[in-house]
Amino acid sequence: MRLAVSRIALAGVFIVLAALAPGAGSAWVQAGPDGHLAYRADERGNTIPDFSRAGYGGGGVRLPEATGAFTLGPQPSGDDGARIQAALDEAGKRPVDARGLRGAVLLRRGLYRVEGTLAIRASGVVLRGEGADEDGTVILATGKKQRTLIEVGAPRATREIAEASRRDVTDAYVPWSAKTFALASTAGLRVGDRVVLRRVANDAWIHELGMDRIKNRPGAPAGETKQWKAEGFTMDFERTITAIDGPRVTLDAPVMNALDTKFGGGAVYRYTFPRIAQCGVENLRLVSAYEKGKETSDEAHAWIAVNLGAVENAWVRDVTAVHFSHAVQASGASIFTTTQDCAHLDPVSLITGSRRYSFSLNGQYGLVQRCTARGARHTFVTGSRVPGPNVFLDGQAVQSHADSGPHHRWAVGTLYDNISDDRQLRVQDRQWAGSGHGWAGAQQVLWNCTSPTIVVQQPPTAQNYAIGCVGKFVAGDWSPNAPRGLIESEGRPVTPRSLYLAQLDARLGAAAVANVGR
Repeated sequence: MRLAVSRIALAGVFIVLAALAPGAGSAWVQAGPDGHLAYRADERGNTIPDFSRAGYGGGGVRLPEATGAFTLGPQPSGDDGARIQAALDEAGKRPVDARGLRGAVLLRRGLYRVEGTLAIRASGVVLRGEGADEDGTVILATGKKQRTLIEVGAPRATREIAEASRRDVTDAYVPWSAKTFALASTAGLRVGDRVVLRRVANDAWIHELGMDRIKNRPGAPAGETKQWKAEGFTMDFERTITAIDGPRVTLDAPVMNALDTKFGGGAVYRYTFPRIAQCGVENLRLVSAYEKGKETSDEAHAWIAVNLGAVENAWVRDVTAVHFSHAVQASGASIFTTTQDCAHLDPVSLITGSRRYSFSLNGQYGLVQRCTARGARHTFVTGSRVPGPNVFLDGQAVQSHADSGPHHRWAVGTLYDNISDDRQLRVQDRQWAGSGHGWAGAQQVLWNCTSPTIVVQQPPTAQNYAIGCVGKFVAGDWSPNAPRGLIESEGRPVTPRSLYLAQLDARLGAAAVANVGR
């Protein structure tokens, strides 16, 4: 029922897409008859990056099915939060199986009331219902407290860098699409090691972007708009070493932001990060109770449906979130996450900043696929300093109040693949928006996307791409004179239909593509 409703709401969008048969292949990504992909490089060796490691298990891995550990049924009245939480905690005490799973807490079909927050605190635990329809498993978030209904993993966690393990990158320039580069030393490093590639920012880079001279918000007191500071833009990319050849290392995913010695360069470190793994939320309908008649003003209610905190290899599937301001968000502490076949319907809040974000990817290796939204502001969105890779695939937004795209302060390495937003798609310099959003994103790729209006601008030192996109390309809202990004096949979709799936096929084969399909 949920998917049927979503398809009816989006029928007009599907009609538009169906009428546009794919055209020729892109000059920037060419698919050979054997499935191999060839990428065209710019003058510095940069290409469109490989996004195929995004998602659960590093891409191309089927979401697991956890066996039942505990089963609960609905009760006629009263709050159900304590007993659901007790079952989740007990499931977390069970031994893990060979897949790292402990078991699922199954909520039978019916209505459950929760005034607080449900938390999955241990690896291998799944919260499962019997359907996301109105007659499925419905969790009603009661009360007037703004909160997260389901919290998976710690909402905050700190990455610990081993400073003594530092190995400096010695290449003067490493393209954003590169996986291989030289280090001052590879001593102590091994294939299979998890490392952080730290990209350092300096004042020269901030100045090159123009982010040390953002115009003050018109009419605002002097100094309200904050200039960027280099120390706030160090970015840590978590990667796995796949090969070592003398001083050169190869990583599992591209660096996503060029490393340039004149703008700070980079280094590789060992690290630790406390996360739980193999956790999921599935087959549920989550509803936030609010004061009827105040759909655009009531904010005293449950705010976020599901938050993926400090997690690895976690998922949310077949979940419908109704009336929450935010549906599913993957935090900056998350890695290798999949959100699929989910819906965000009729959010309740003021229609203004920091509200109505449906599907947010703020960590690394995140995948949101086949998700829909109705009435959101920013349906498919990233936050500040998001390292990527991240992918939004086959998503639709209707009755939108704002745009989909990177929201602020330099998210890198995001693919918007066959995304349709009935209002706007934006990749731009947002200047004084917020408290100084500035350049929202770089190495952002819009592939076969559709929207009435589209903005794609090129930041200094970086690039953004729009390939095979259908819509009217317009000047930016804050910086209309900023240079255009790389725009190809305007108004005509290209082949392959999906860049992510083509990259996955090229890396792992057709079976991997089937694993992430319906």
